[in-house]
Amino acid sequence: MNIKITGSGSYVPTEKVTNLDFARHNFLNEDGTQFPQPNEIIAQKFLEITGIEERRYVTDDLLSSDIAAIAAQRAIDDAKIDPETLDYIILAHNFGDVKKGAIQSDILPSLASRVKHSLKIKNPKCVAYDILFGCPGWVEGVIQAQAFIKAGMAKKCLVIGAETLSRVVDMHDRDSMIYSDGAGATIIEATEEEGGVLAHESATFTYDEAYYLFFGNSYDKQLDPDVRYIKMHGRKIYEFSLSNVPKAMAACLDKSGVPIEKVKKILIHQANEKMDEAIIQRFFRLYKQTPPDGVMPMSIHKLGNSSVATIPTLYDLLVKNKLEKHELNKGDIIMFASVGAGMNINAFVYQM
Repeated sequence: MNIKITGSGSYVPTEKVTNLDFARHNFLNEDGTQFPQPNEIIAQKFLEITGIEERRYVTDDLLSSDIAAIAAQRAIDDAKIDPETLDYIILAHNFGDVKKGAIQSDILPSLASRVKHSLKIKNPKCVAYDILFGCPGWVEGVIQAQAFIKAGMAKKCLVIGAETLSRVVDMHDRDSMIYSDGAGATIIEATEEEGGVLAHESATFTYDEAYYLFFGNSYDKQLDPDVRYIKMHGRKIYEFSLSNVPKAMAACLDKSGVPIEKVKKILIHQANEKMDEAIIQRFFRLYKQTPPDGVMPMSIHKLGNSSVATIPTLYDLLVKNKLEKHELNKGDIIMFASVGAGMNINAFVYQM
């Protein structure tokens, strides 16, 4: 028995927000003082560091659970399965459903339960639950799904990553330009086909790192101090990621027994182009090699950082031949890897 992704789907929001759209924003320092550089220079430096030209936001009428359900239905259709046969629905997110203009997150009932309701699944033995694992949430959901299947507790799971970060960003913080919205979903099944998940690695670092990402006040000190927004210590996250993610990826690859020369693609969390490039460089350097051209497909340039949705969306675009100069074929070895709030790191090696 092997455990494979048999279907995928994603939802890319329709609202395009370019870097130029931030020209009218009043960016402030953490202490509330005026940022000295004009927005044009801020936007240019931002593009050079992150690679993000534009990002996608949901329309005002949509919530995280709505776009999760859309991506889920597309994955179900792609896998050609009866949703009533699903044993688990695992939904990774970070902030629940946040309505446009609201100051409160809504996670009751769980988003997974809402998706099950939207899909009109009647089977009570289809268990639906959420996981909070930062940006690596979808990868962790896949790891959990394969554990359920290996243990004989399930045969078929739906794993979703969905987020609407546009609803929780501080528009006076330059970091708000990184974040975006989106959803991706996959069907994970037991199969007699060759390949599937070959090895995984997962870890949580909290001793010094727990609050590298956190909920904090707006940089505009005139705003309600009880309203919180997503904040991060960018430099600390960058240094942590470069030090720890390549080693975790190497541990995962070594566990799989696959030589690095056979890795066709690495689907890494779309957090920051320069950071991702540096992680891949360090990963290959551990094997005294340099990354081959085209090993790291990217979607961040046009879609931004949608947290848990970046990797499943990237995978869906890749297998549906929607990324130029990238393709996957049966038998190809790929690696999934992510890092995010927790601080959490995970990875798995997979054969198509």
